[in-house]
Amino acid sequence: MRALILVDLQNDFMPGGALAVADGDAVVPVANRLQPAFELVVATQDWHPAEHGSFAANHVGRRPGEIIELGGLQQVLWPVHCVQGSAGAAFHADLDTTAIDRIFHKGMDPEIDSYSGFFDNGQRRATGLADYLRAKGVQELFVMGLATDYCVKFTALDAARLGFRTHLVADGCRAVNLRPGDGAAAIAEMAAAGIEVVASTTIRG
Repeated sequence: MRALILVDLQNDFMPGGALAVADGDAVVPVANRLQPAFELVVATQDWHPAEHGSFAANHVGRRPGEIIELGGLQQVLWPVHCVQGSAGAAFHADLDTTAIDRIFHKGMDPEIDSYSGFFDNGQRRATGLADYLRAKGVQELFVMGLATDYCVKFTALDAARLGFRTHLVADGCRAVNLRPGDGAAAIAEMAAAGIEVVASTTIRG
C-alpha cells in the first residue's frame, strides 16, 4: 500500500504568511489533484506554542535567520509562525482536506524544533506517524509540501531511513532558500539517500 504525505500546507508558509515560502500556494492544486490517486492521505502541521524556542522574538536581540543552540542542537531562528490555533497555523483555504485520514502535529515542545513529520530534530520523540503508517500496511510513500529544504527534506529522509520506499513529488514542493540553492541542494541530498524524485504528472491511481 502507498500513501501521500502533505507537509505543512499552512497559511503562514504561503505568500503573505509570517514565514512565507515564495510561490508556496502553487503546490496546493498539486495536492488536490494527487489525493484521489492514493488509498491513504496524511498531513503534517506545524503546531507551535507561542513561547517556542525557535522564534527569534523569544530571544532578546535576536533576529530571524540567526543561529543559536536549542535543546543541544543548532537552531535557525524563525519569525513567529504556526502558533497553535491561530489562523496562520490553519491549512490553506483552497486545500481539499476531505480525504486526509489523519493530521500529525509537530513542534509542540518549546525546547526543541521539529522539521520532520516523524520525529523532533533530536530524534528524541516520535509523532506516531511511522506506527500509524505501518499499522495501515503502508510500504511506499510520496512526500510533498513546504518547504523543500526543511520539513519536506527531513520528513522524506526519515521515511527512507525507516524503511519506506520514498518518493519526492518535486513539483509539489517549494523551498525557503535562506541561502540561494538550498532547495536544489536538498533535492540532491534526498536523491543521494535513495529517494526517487518524481513529477506529479507521472503518478496514477
